[in-house]
Amino acid sequence: MTELHLWLRHETRTTERRTPIVPADARRLVESGVTLTVEESPQRVFPIEAYEEAGCRVAKAGSWVSAPPDAVVVGLKELPDAPAELTHRHVFFGHAYKRQPGAAALLRRFLAGGGALLDLEYLVDEDGRRLAAFGYWAGYLGATLAVLHHRGSLKAPLRPTSKEELDAELASEKGELRALVIGALGRSGRGARVALGVAGVEPTCWDLAETRELDRPALLAHELLINTVLTTRPIPPFLTDQDLDEPGRRLRTLCDVTCDVGSPLNVLPIYDTTTDWTHPARRIRERPALDLIAIDNLPSLLPREASVDFSAALVPQLLEFEVGGPWGRCLDRLHEACHALEAEEAGEVVEEAEKAEEGESRDA
Repeated sequence: MTELHLWLRHETRTTERRTPIVPADARRLVESGVTLTVEESPQRVFPIEAYEEAGCRVAKAGSWVSAPPDAVVVGLKELPDAPAELTHRHVFFGHAYKRQPGAAALLRRFLAGGGALLDLEYLVDEDGRRLAAFGYWAGYLGATLAVLHHRGSLKAPLRPTSKEELDAELASEKGELRALVIGALGRSGRGARVALGVAGVEPTCWDLAETRELDRPALLAHELLINTVLTTRPIPPFLTDQDLDEPGRRLRTLCDVTCDVGSPLNVLPIYDTTTDWTHPARRIRERPALDLIAIDNLPSLLPREASVDFSAALVPQLLEFEVGGPWGRCLDRLHEACHALEAEEAGEVVEEAEKAEEGESRDA
């Protein structure tokens, strides 16, 4: 492997306490010859001293903008709005390839600066399976919050906690509950099923076979729904606004773990804004009542467990950064998205020019 310099950045979102590289794995990288610079962060679940002890360099929060040009900036969630031109290679969840809000603006920043987005969502093996993901803990926490809210015991604002504490809350109260997990065989679905088991709930489990010809009346007959499906191709939505107005609807609590809001591939196009730690649930129908939970950084509520698992999966890929195929596939996906954006914008320019010419002809 050629010499690699990784730059672990501070996360600007105040509720983000996770890290893609934990101190124990940082030591492994350093001992393998990787230079690892870690920014100070007041909220990261692991203290900066633990990284120093692992042999990492320390830098001020936000200093990645002036990092050496060959440094690879590693993070999790969104970048700050500045600088306008991104010159480095960035590893994080960009949410930029499915026409999400802000996606085009982010891609333009990479095009302007000549940098590269290596989106962790598209770090996959040859069969398209993701190599590093927070899915299990997202599903676990989504189901946990949904059950607690449905029982009237969810406390807001949310705060980071431990699995032991959450499990104790889940197990403290039992009762009949008709719950449905869609995407039950995936990472997130498995996490959701484990949490429901702790709560004493035996859920209905749907996956590909059940969603090919989805039975909406059967879906609406459940009291609680956990959606963990993330699709990369258009499919019919699982629920529409019209479905929510069905008079016989028993569904009262919906947790959308995927939070693909704003994307044309969203399987639950029934809301347009996510919820957050301060207001984790929002009522989207009054009669009968239906509450939505749609938090896009659920695993940060268990930052230590989630970070340890994710780092263990990511670090082997970082050790093969210049060699392995997954990073090349990430770069190919970026180029496809950028070419599509440029073509779309060029088409818009042509269309505007043609309209202008028509106007000049009429004026003549």
